[in-house]
Amino acid sequence: MWNVLGNLLSRSRRGRRLLIVTYHRVLAEPDELFDEDVDAQLFARQLELFATHFNVMRLDEAVARLERGDLPARALTLTFDDGYADNHTVALPLLRKFGLSGAFFVASGFLDGRRMWNDTIIEALRRERRPAIDLEDLGVGRLDLSSLPARRSAIQNVIRHLKHEPAAARDAAVARLVERVGQPLPPGLMMTTRQVRELADANMLVGAHTVSHPILAATDLAAAEKEIADGRDQLQAITGAPVDAFAYPNGRPQSDYRAEHVQLVRRLGFRSAVTTAWGYADGDSNRWQLPRVTPWEANPGRLHLRLLRAYREPQKLTA
Repeated sequence: MWNVLGNLLSRSRRGRRLLIVTYHRVLAEPDELFDEDVDAQLFARQLELFATHFNVMRLDEAVARLERGDLPARALTLTFDDGYADNHTVALPLLRKFGLSGAFFVASGFLDGRRMWNDTIIEALRRERRPAIDLEDLGVGRLDLSSLPARRSAIQNVIRHLKHEPAAARDAAVARLVERVGQPLPPGLMMTTRQVRELADANMLVGAHTVSHPILAATDLAAAEKEIADGRDQLQAITGAPVDAFAYPNGRPQSDYRAEHVQLVRRLGFRSAVTTAWGYADGDSNRWQLPRVTPWEANPGRLHLRLLRAYREPQKLTA
């Protein structure tokens, strides 16, 4: 019954519809601070669902078949953003177990022991021992850290406040926060170059995600071009293979990237690019602005229903 329903819902006037599912981290164990994050057990249940009820394929194959018009029913692709080490240590073995593949969009500047700015905020405030911290000079005031919900809210407030700041100002603010907390932060959150190479060797697709994950809409166009091109070139040097898929950092049309960035990605020779706009892709979709969906549901049955509904939810793009 489920597959028959999926066959019907994934059909459009331009052939079959494609769902592109997006992940970031796949944790070895649940995180009490962010209990909605996907961990290994939940990920395994989701992969079992995908392997049983969907036709999972690599992004490049899915895009090619979308263009040819021979996409199968219930087509689905898995993607992973940023380049976290657990994509290699946790996600890759489970993908292999279920015989599935994925696309890994890697911000090349954080490999080999570096850390993304938002993770630095998370890990610093996770380790702050005081029940509150004054960040008035960073523009976010005094933050309550006295409970897990309060600490989670504080982290989200700081990230939201700094996300669209120029990179230099943002990084300076994060450095002041780390100095104020005064606790050592964990290394190894992101992949090594060896791990990226091993993803490619395992027939996973490695895609570009810039060097330092800037908000492109807040970046000078020449600097944005350098970020995109250098990130691709660095990954090609690591994998020894062409890198022709791209993920826009943060990925929301207009607020995070604009039409000029879409044209830039096309001009640089990428064959496809993904956003974080919600919806399905079909034969009418711009392959340099492919929408994605997020597996928010922990219950496999509810996730299945959510994905089936997503086959009827067209993308909403304004870039």
